[in-house]
Amino acid sequence: MKILFLTDNFPPESNAPAIRTYEHCVEWVSLGHEITVITCAPNFPSGKVFDGYKNKLFSIENMNGIKVIRVWSYISPNRGFTKRILDYVSYGISSFVVGLFLKTDLIIGTSPQFFTALSAKLLSFCKKKDWIMEVRDLWPDSIVAVGSLSNKTLAFKFLKYIEGRLYHSAKKIVVVTDSFKKYLIEEHSIKDKKIGVFKNGINLDLINDQLSFNSKYLRTKHALNDKILISYAGTIGLAHAIRFILDATQKITNNNIHFLFIGDGAERDNLIEYSKSLKKRNITFLKSVSREEAFKYISMTDFSLVNLKKSDEFLKVIPSKIFENIAHHKPILLGLNGEAEDLIKHYDVGVCFDPENTGSFLNAIEKVQEIDLTNFKTKCQIMLKDFNRKKIAQKMLDFIKN
Repeated sequence: MKILFLTDNFPPESNAPAIRTYEHCVEWVSLGHEITVITCAPNFPSGKVFDGYKNKLFSIENMNGIKVIRVWSYISPNRGFTKRILDYVSYGISSFVVGLFLKTDLIIGTSPQFFTALSAKLLSFCKKKDWIMEVRDLWPDSIVAVGSLSNKTLAFKFLKYIEGRLYHSAKKIVVVTDSFKKYLIEEHSIKDKKIGVFKNGINLDLINDQLSFNSKYLRTKHALNDKILISYAGTIGLAHAIRFILDATQKITNNNIHFLFIGDGAERDNLIEYSKSLKKRNITFLKSVSREEAFKYISMTDFSLVNLKKSDEFLKVIPSKIFENIAHHKPILLGLNGEAEDLIKHYDVGVCFDPENTGSFLNAIEKVQEIDLTNFKTKCQIMLKDFNRKKIAQKMLDFIKN
């Protein structure tokens, strides 16, 4: 079967949407299917085109059997609503134009953002082929949750209208959490059988290659020997409430506890500048690194922080970085309620705290240090068995094929 996949995030970008799409497509290629991905020049999250790439009108490359077509888009840093919309719209138009000239049996468009899914919908109409909508986040509600858009504006109402039309026009919908499925059924009257839940996971083959890595030299390199190290690796944006964490670190009495933030994003520069005004120097910021390099940094830490702003919209999400950290057998310090909290408690692989609650956060830091590591690895393996990316990809393919 020929599958055309539209996504504006793809490797060498290393954020969750890029990795999810890439690993699913690699598995589908191994099963004998012909996969074409239309994406743009890699630039997330800095808004700068990666070395070795140019923002051309059109270019083609092959990545592990996947035909990757990169199209032109308006590229800017991940800051400001207007510039981001221009980025999204330009990619939507370019992907649609190029997609018109490609033969396919099925079209998949991933969201957010909607303009990728809208391009897939229009291609479906023009080519008379079914299209599948993959929903990784609930746009536009998630934009409101981070304060970038008011739910009273005309723009929000317009995006909500598009949201509903896309859900109903898709042949099937793929979501990443049970909460998303419940939302679609209750708020948009989508039929249960039309929705498939295929959560994020981890490529165990990739992780197994990393587990033997000796990370002692990294601790020495960054003068972090003898520290109780808590790491955050990922996008540093509006949704992640890192400023709250910085403020809370000032109230930690144990001077051996140190926080390591690895990544880039809209808030990174502001937070680095803000951290200079803090009295305690128990914070280190490192630039974004490759996924493989990030795994090395995770392996040298004691605990892993996964944190989001306090918002009802985030009750439905499960950050993919949870699985990467569990694959390295690192207890999770989770600042998130809802489905993600249920997951951590079910597998007993970390300690949860109420988002943006300083007392709860400080208490969680104490508790996470008390975790008995004797059988912790076994708990991680049980969880990873249920979230094996290859198995998830195969099940998702069966769902969209039928």
